[in-house]
Amino acid sequence: MAMTNGGRLGRWSLAGQLMLLQVTIVGLLVAAGVVLSYLDVADRTEESSRDEVVSIALTIADSPIVVDAVGTEDPSARLQPFAERVRHDTGVDFVTIMNPDGRRFTHPNPDRIGEQFLGHTEQALAGRTFTETYTGTLGPSVRAVVPVFDADRDIVALVSVGITVRAIAGQVRARVLPLVVVAAVVLVLAISGAYLVSRRVARQTHRLRPAELSRRIEYHEAILHTVREGLLLIDQDGRVSLINDAARELLDLAGDVEGRRLDELGLPRAVVASMSLAGATVDEIQLTERRVLVVNSSPVRSGDRSLGTVVTLRDHTDLQALTGELNSVRGFAESLRSQAHEAANRLHTVVSLVELGRTAEAVEFATAELALAQQLTDRVVGAVSEPVLAALLLGKAAEANERGAELVISPETEIDDAVLGGDQATARDVVTILGNLIDNGLDAALERAGGESAGPAPKVYVTARTEAGELVLRVADTGGGIAPDAVLDAFSRGWSTKDETRGLGLALVRQAVRRNHGTIEVGDAPAGGAVFTVRLPNDRVVMEAHT
Repeated sequence: MAMTNGGRLGRWSLAGQLMLLQVTIVGLLVAAGVVLSYLDVADRTEESSRDEVVSIALTIADSPIVVDAVGTEDPSARLQPFAERVRHDTGVDFVTIMNPDGRRFTHPNPDRIGEQFLGHTEQALAGRTFTETYTGTLGPSVRAVVPVFDADRDIVALVSVGITVRAIAGQVRARVLPLVVVAAVVLVLAISGAYLVSRRVARQTHRLRPAELSRRIEYHEAILHTVREGLLLIDQDGRVSLINDAARELLDLAGDVEGRRLDELGLPRAVVASMSLAGATVDEIQLTERRVLVVNSSPVRSGDRSLGTVVTLRDHTDLQALTGELNSVRGFAESLRSQAHEAANRLHTVVSLVELGRTAEAVEFATAELALAQQLTDRVVGAVSEPVLAALLLGKAAEANERGAELVISPETEIDDAVLGGDQATARDVVTILGNLIDNGLDAALERAGGESAGPAPKVYVTARTEAGELVLRVADTGGGIAPDAVLDAFSRGWSTKDETRGLGLALVRQAVRRNHGTIEVGDAPAGGAVFTVRLPNDRVVMEAHT
């Protein structure tokens, strides 16, 4: 039967079970309160009745009328009217005056006068006042028995005053009835409150049964902690209501995060702004100290109520690195195309000179162009035997030449093929750092040369060498430089010297340097532009990256 009831109860919704539990608890509390109140009232009423009969009995015993009447031949003649008058005035059930032997002088029923008193008188005969509950002619009663003393302190009579138990019970009922009414009102209010609470809970839990709700929570926790995308729920006050393990890892957050404001977590301002937007954000690229993230956000509503904003994060770091490699390969291919185009032009020139019969000039022209191209190749390959860096520098040199600038490899450049040690991740980061610094230098140098007719020829100077256990990469340009107060902003996502663009290159450089525990320094180049110096420890000693 218990299993049947448990099964039936299990089919109730959480709200229904909660209401039943509340009503049961409140009902038990109200019933216990009524019982305790009844017992307390009964005890107090009986105690009050005992005090009342004692007080009345002592008053009668001290009355001179009683002592005088007891000494007469017919005490009842004077005492019966007196006792009845006191009984009616005080509301007690009987006032019995008797001689020391217990023979009644008075009684509510005149027929009982002269009969023996039913009850104990020993203590009263000993001169003491006492109370007892005894069954007499009027039924069970609470009575007091006191002695009556004459002028010589001799006991000449006894007085007994009593209230029937039935009368006391009536008083208890009269006092308990309001308590029962109050208890009933409290119970009705409690049931009404439980019903309203259950309705609210039913709306919030969608009338799910506890087992279903528990299962959904388990699924929620499992999905939340196993999904690979970062997930955050931001409330309307900008506080984190929910965050999963992937988001903690992507944002490098530790400790208690839920309940804290986004701007208190130490995240970059651009990332906080992206996640705090009132509208939706779609595939926005943002950078943290170590990662490139794709941020998506969308407001969430339940009916007419706003729940905040859901933010999802995807790790774009590896893809960004591969994109950088792809851009480098495209650059190399573009450089090869440019070189092939230039070679075709030179070959047409040589053929034309030969057709014109000017063979000596054709040979001289071809030899000079070949020597110039070979000189750059020999200079790069001779100084940089590391294939990744050599290919990058050759490609950037060809690109610079095509854009009307010059990439100058400094004489101090010397990198052997053991520097990167075959580490593909480090090679990608070096390509990201050096490639972006050269691109920014070319842009700055060409921008200044285009705006100033008398300005210096656009050049970018590159130095790459090992120094004291570090890989040192230095890139200087002939551009307009960077103002001292803009150095920190230069490495933020979106900063650029051009108003119409939003740069990402220097932010990626800074991120790659931090990832390899290196440092970046920014200064003024001798030609008036900017010089960036990057130091990467070859022994992977952890150093604080700074700008």
